[in-house]
Amino acid sequence: MHWDTLSEEPCPIARFLAAVGDRWSLLLVRQAFLGDSRYEEFRKSVGLSPTVLKRRLDHLCDQGVFERVVDEARPKRPAYRLTASGLGLWRVVLSIVHWGETFAPNGRESEWSIVHTGCGSDLAPQPEFGCSSCGEPVSLAELRIHRRPASPEASGPAAGRLD
Repeated sequence: MHWDTLSEEPCPIARFLAAVGDRWSLLLVRQAFLGDSRYEEFRKSVGLSPTVLKRRLDHLCDQGVFERVVDEARPKRPAYRLTASGLGLWRVVLSIVHWGETFAPNGRESEWSIVHTGCGSDLAPQPEFGCSSCGEPVSLAELRIHRRPASPEASGPAAGRLD
């Protein structure tokens, strides 16, 4: 596998990494979930150089994670909004928050407060997984993860390889 061809891989993790797997993209997605939409807001909150920020925002737009929209307050400058694809990352972001708080604590209080708007309760960012067929909760011990055999039409370096 090569970094510049990950988006062509049959592996969904490789395609995810091609879209948002560099060191800054998920931080920009995080900020969009927290309400940032303008270039200046992303720059201030993440602290990227103008060149790197422009490249990352362009990449996220090209990948369909963000879209450029007209900023009503400043029509000559775009605002950035999460697309359906970007909004679909909410479980990924919460899983990363959970992992970071559980396995990479730094002794500082978490900056995250996640509130269920239905009842007003704070939620711990613990992702729950359930079976899409029977609806039962599923733990890692109850999963079997494997690759499907590659189809004859599959292409790419990993096609036909089972690990």
